[in-house]
Amino acid sequence: MRRFEIDAARVGERVDKLLVRLLPGTSRATVQRWISEGRVTVNGTVCRPRDVPGLGAVVEVEPGPPPPSEAIPDPTVRFAVVFEDEHLMVVDKPAGVVVHPARGHWQGTLVSGLLARTSFQGAPADPRDPAGALRPGVVHRLDKDTSGLLVVAKDEPTREGLKRLLAQHDVEREYRALTLGVPTPGRIETLHGRDPRSRLRFTSRLEEGRRAVTHVSVVERLAGGRAGYVACRLETGRTHQIRVHLAERTQTPILADALYGRRCVDPELRVVEERLERHALHAMVLGFVHPISGERLRFESPLPADMQAALEALGSLR
Repeated sequence: MRRFEIDAARVGERVDKLLVRLLPGTSRATVQRWISEGRVTVNGTVCRPRDVPGLGAVVEVEPGPPPPSEAIPDPTVRFAVVFEDEHLMVVDKPAGVVVHPARGHWQGTLVSGLLARTSFQGAPADPRDPAGALRPGVVHRLDKDTSGLLVVAKDEPTREGLKRLLAQHDVEREYRALTLGVPTPGRIETLHGRDPRSRLRFTSRLEEGRRAVTHVSVVERLAGGRAGYVACRLETGRTHQIRVHLAERTQTPILADALYGRRCVDPELRVVEERLERHALHAMVLGFVHPISGERLRFESPLPADMQAALEALGSLR
């Protein structure tokens, strides 16, 4: 752990630029990666690259290990291809697969599986992304234990076109979740950012952060109202957004969510949760206008077997 106290000579500088000067031989891209991993705090709070520490602030840095220089192809990674043309690919990611190499998950990722396919080997890395070589073609992500639909680009014009659609909220993304309790339907809008108390968590309980909007509707009340089957439509796509909103704003966390959930004291629900072995969230619908052809595309992925079994088990409870 490295610790620095900001004196008058260091006031007014962004924390990422400041640390490049304070840590000789460390690149700005490396510092920004450490910040994104929650390894840099200002007065004990996880910061952003653009934050400017004030006079007397204490900046602490926990350097991380260097990442691989590029993703390694791995033909053993399994996933379904829903659609593919010369510009893009829509895949159905199973739960348990990480989208791209990152801290703690350097092998066996979806990107490694994609790179093992001849049709994807030319996918370009974003030169503006410090870790672009580890996630060629990736424009949005799903959590490791979230299953469902994801689009990846094979060329630069398609990648940039998909990024514009996402930035303009012109991509249809609907998820299905099983929840502890039944949420109140409606639109949830909050700020969103890293939880200052945990490197792994995000939160909506912030005074500043990025805008996050989720539209929640109830598909079915289950187990006499003790659980719910819900649809969540994303307007924005922040990390862990649906999980945070359901846990913090409707107090109905996703079933079996080890990070944002609560201990299930209901013995019948606990049996269903233990059988599931991952949080019950699935990216069911993905729709967008093809950035090159202009064709309207829309795909649906049925509930995977584990979530379908949990849904049926909950539906049988009174």
